[in-house]
Amino acid sequence: MKSSPHKMLLMHASTFVMRFALCAMLFAVFGCGYHFRPTGEPIGLGVESLAVPLMTSTSSEPGFEAVFTRMVRDEFISHARVPLLPAEEAAFTLVGHIHTIWTDPQSYSFLERTVQGNSVIYDETNRRRLRLRLDVSLVERSTGKVVWREEAMETRASYEVTADPLVDQYNKQNALERIARRLAQRIYMRTMERF
Repeated sequence: MKSSPHKMLLMHASTFVMRFALCAMLFAVFGCGYHFRPTGEPIGLGVESLAVPLMTSTSSEPGFEAVFTRMVRDEFISHARVPLLPAEEAAFTLVGHIHTIWTDPQSYSFLERTVQGNSVIYDETNRRRLRLRLDVSLVERSTGKVVWREEAMETRASYEVTADPLVDQYNKQNALERIARRLAQRIYMRTMERF
């Protein structure tokens, strides 16, 4: 009894899918989690402890470094099982410096007004884009060796601009916190991918 080509194709396809699923399952179960970088240094080594001292800042937003440092610490506390210790006691120190925080107009409204009998059109900013740029590095305390460093790490968020300066400041602060949360997540991922 001969099988049709269609049945043979289906049989080979289902066999392939079953083998692929079995390989994926075995890899997931027995994978050790160690990987090698091109230099041959293993990733997957443990980190005993971490310090996240107050980030430094030369930006024009006073006090933001405290908010940002708290968010980075919170990211490690909520996801990692690495104890956070003072810098003089920790095996690794996460060092950050906020260079700049600046805004650019993102969108406008056009308002037409009559001034002394003349029609005048004004551009009014209704959204601004907030950007933050910083340098971050992870340093092994005992040797001073830089484990990883990223210069000019940057992200942005936008916020609504209104006629009320207090609402604008509130919206800007919320945008800064969104930026801090995103950067804290990136820093966490960048650090933990090495361990």
